Amino acid sequence: MMKATAITAALALAMGANAQNVLTARQQSLVAISSQVAKGEINKLEQSFDKAFNEGFTQNELKEVCCHLYAYMGFPKALNGLSALQSVIADRQAKGKTCEEGRLPSPLPQDYDALKEGTEVQASLFGPYTNKFSPTIDYYLKAHLFGDIFANDLLTHKERELVTISGLASIEGLGAQLSAHLMGAQQKGMSKEEMHAFVLTLSDLGDNATTFRALQAVAALYGEPVTNDIPLTFEKGDINPLAQYFTGNSYLVDLGGGMYNVSFEPGCRNFWHIHHKQVQVLICVSGRGWYQEWGKAPIEMTPGTIINIPAEVKHWHGAAKDSWFQHLTYHKDVEDGASNEWLEPVDDEVYNKL
Repeated sequence: MMKATAITAALALAMGANAQNVLTARQQSLVAISSQVAKGEINKLEQSFDKAFNEGFTQNELKEVCCHLYAYMGFPKALNGLSALQSVIADRQAKGKTCEEGRLPSPLPQDYDALKEGTEVQASLFGPYTNKFSPTIDYYLKAHLFGDIFANDLLTHKERELVTISGLASIEGLGAQLSAHLMGAQQKGMSKEEMHAFVLTLSDLGDNATTFRALQAVAALYGEPVTNDIPLTFEKGDINPLAQYFTGNSYLVDLGGGMYNVSFEPGCRNFWHIHHKQVQVLICVSGRGWYQEWGKAPIEMTPGTIINIPAEVKHWHGAAKDSWFQHLTYHKDVEDGASNEWLEPVDDEVYNKL
């Protein structure tokens, strides 16, 4: 979980100290569900679905949230979301709890032209646009996404854009689409205060990387100041005395008892190295980073990830390109003569592919 004072300070810097969460309970549920579908957080998603029923959502409305997200997150995540919803419905029904099926979407006119209507919806969000590079994707966007999917009136267009930005903010590397859909949400009536509240709602979910992506994008939309530092769980401390073995800047805090906190700025990573006669333990507490053993695929590290690094294994660890990363570290099973052997830097070309 993000340190509350840190995220509050970051949000206050961008949004003003008196920022309030003005989203309705329904809107906050849409944010939580969309983010959790995008990230595949099934246990949390089931809790959010259960809460949404208590707030008055119908089965068909929640199904539509998952169906809408398939266009942005793919069928697998949408289907996983629907499976989670189905499980919650069965559980609630077994317990005698309300989960109304709700109405079906309004029927479309017999002469409904999905391509024509979708072209107009897309223009209402982003202005007239044609993807000349791929006429195929242009057709799918206009006729299917903005024509067929947006025509379903179980969700308003404003709600669909809220669902979309919540999902896009939850996945790394979708900044351009997030920025575009923030403008689309604005066109569909989301106010500046609601945009701020959208970020506050994400921050309550406890994923600092997601929150920071949304924070930066909303701040950019309104030309607001925002720190470039992702909120960290621990103070980052002083420059690491082992800086010569790192690409980029890292910071070190001695927490006592052999435990250290290491903070990596975006793009920072240590060189390949080996711990002789000792096991190193890494515990990610903030941001997002990578761990890799020689000859093996890299492992993503997010808050809660724990890595036990066997003695004599060549490896490296560090931040993702676009996120601060903070981990705790200590050694165990330390034998006489234990030492660290520093080797070559991680190749830029290899790292930049992550």
